[in-house]
Amino acid sequence: MLDRLMPLERPLVVFDTETTGINARFDRIVEIACVKLHPDGRREVWVRRLNPGIPIPAASTAIHGIGDADVAGAPRFADVALELAEFLANADLAGYNITGFDLPVLRIEFLRAGILFEIGQRRLLDAQRIFFAREPRHLAAAARFYCGLDHQGAHGALADAEMTMQVLIGQFQKYEDLPRAIAQLHELFCAGLDQDMDPEGRFRLVNGQPTVNFGRNRGRTLKDMSRQEPGFLRWILKGDFSAPVKEIARRFLPEEERGEQHPLPLDSPSPPVTPSPSQPQTGGRGDGETG
Repeated sequence: MLDRLMPLERPLVVFDTETTGINARFDRIVEIACVKLHPDGRREVWVRRLNPGIPIPAASTAIHGIGDADVAGAPRFADVALELAEFLANADLAGYNITGFDLPVLRIEFLRAGILFEIGQRRLLDAQRIFFAREPRHLAAAARFYCGLDHQGAHGALADAEMTMQVLIGQFQKYEDLPRAIAQLHELFCAGLDQDMDPEGRFRLVNGQPTVNFGRNRGRTLKDMSRQEPGFLRWILKGDFSAPVKEIARRFLPEEERGEQHPLPLDSPSPPVTPSPSQPQTGGRGDGETG
């Protein structure tokens, strides 16, 4: 039904993750579910439960119900990364708070696996941004407000992804003035996020110029910072920032200070791989439970 309310030019993947915590920089995915809608109305589901390689805190298990024993025999993200990248190839992305959390954590997981997961050519649709712009609440409240439903499966990846689809349908039905073209929705609610240079959005391309996107220096180009305040770049290299952020800052230091360059600034021993576009796959669930 969503594809009838919003005509698609290319596949749209609605996805959700469950993780070991809420820090996209350090926490890992323990479950991911993707629902792909094709322009011709076909639908595919890709679900995996994953071993994060680190203990799952009890506080996180209390939210999504996934503990260490549940993922003991599950694959690591790196084991399914290429398959997932191919499933997501040439697709726009949607979800609930994906721009704030799910997408950054997913991009960092791909980097750990040695795969460059680009978003610059994708349109993003975040139901939370529409919701917060119109009726600020969380997903369960959105389900009640737009769908009249009690979201019983909250914090299960597939259940959340499915409910996000229902919320998007409810939003299109409630707001007749909401654009139906994903390109317009992207510009209204997620503009600029596709220009993030790193998974955390610390640096962003603005008019083609690498630009600081946080703190008191927000809006200043890295070229200007390099000339006028190189100490800011040195501070980033010594601070609590992820490796991709530090690598970008390093590139704008004076040449004699740059040191060794790291094309893949994470803990993957493999060179980055850009997945080639694949043909549509046959639908089906993954091996993990859907929660």
